[in-house]
Amino acid sequence: MKHTNPLRAAAAALLLTVGLGGAHVGAAHATPAKPTASAGLLEAMDRDLGLTPQQAQERLRAEKAASAVERAARQTAGGAYGGSWFEPATGRLVVALTDRAEEADVRALGADTRIVRHSATALDRTKSRLDSLSAPAGVAGWHVDPEANSVVVTVVRAERKTPAVRAFIEKARGNGPLTVVETAAAPRTYAAGTVGGDPYYTGNVRCSIGFSVHGGFVTAGHCGRAGAAVRGWDGSAMGTFQGSSFPGDDHAYVSIHSGWWTVPVVLGWGVTPDRLVRGSAEAPIGASICRSGSTTRWHCGTVLAKNETVNYSQGAVHQMTKTSVCAEGGDSGGAFINGDQAQGVTSGGWGNCSSGGETWFQPVNEILGRYGLTLHTA
Repeated sequence: MKHTNPLRAAAAALLLTVGLGGAHVGAAHATPAKPTASAGLLEAMDRDLGLTPQQAQERLRAEKAASAVERAARQTAGGAYGGSWFEPATGRLVVALTDRAEEADVRALGADTRIVRHSATALDRTKSRLDSLSAPAGVAGWHVDPEANSVVVTVVRAERKTPAVRAFIEKARGNGPLTVVETAAAPRTYAAGTVGGDPYYTGNVRCSIGFSVHGGFVTAGHCGRAGAAVRGWDGSAMGTFQGSSFPGDDHAYVSIHSGWWTVPVVLGWGVTPDRLVRGSAEAPIGASICRSGSTTRWHCGTVLAKNETVNYSQGAVHQMTKTSVCAEGGDSGGAFINGDQAQGVTSGGWGNCSSGGETWFQPVNEILGRYGLTLHTA
């Protein structure tokens, strides 16, 4: 048994205080839990996830606890760590392990465990080998799925039997554990021509602001190249792209001119009150997540996968997070947030907010590290 460290102790204590369906301690004299979300956010989670206000409040608290447990579990399991995911039905984190000897320590953190064959490190190596391959348009992307304990390759249903896709799958299978799934359509970026709204503009492209950082904001790289001028919602000069990467990555940093200022807020568009940003703790797979963009405004869903390579027509983009949230043209660059924690900036996807779809984002912590930025928090 390993010695308890502060991170593990804090994670276990936090999980003991939250969770779905858990027993209420001292219910007769308990003080009602402080609300963790606005009425508008709860309405969005009802609309998009089918959760009652009470269920949504409980889930947000459980997800916050699971995020702390995930960090501690990764450290505790070491080389036996096989990945993890949040299980909405139980309100707990599930941690995959390659060694039963680590089960007791990980369970002591408050997580459930599952024994698997492949470690997260081995699966990441398999995915890295696929990243070196050139993929045809019929391959939508690939990512490590800890629950399947495999690298999952997503192909467009109508293209699955084409020679190019079949050849890619055959080559990919030689690199490690592989699962093939189908999707309805290929992903595309969500930039759009100039229309109204509360956006920013570069050239004739409209995109959405992601998160404020000290000196400017972060957004999607496909919205503009380094040196490109940016106009604000009113058409006035707003700033300049100081750094941009796409494809390969899909992120950018825009510095702002005098007359503009940054605030630690994500717009709720009247659906929910504007959200204060208090940090950037990464939510686990399975957690709820919401997106704000200048076209479709506020929508919610769940985190489906992390570290996915998305194969756009312009080229592959790596280390993306996949969600069930819808988006449309002009939402590119907009904010993905879990509670009050910044998650990433909208990149692209397939579908729309009438019929549904999936959307990917570039994780915000990667962007901050790449450009040496500091998130503006409340």
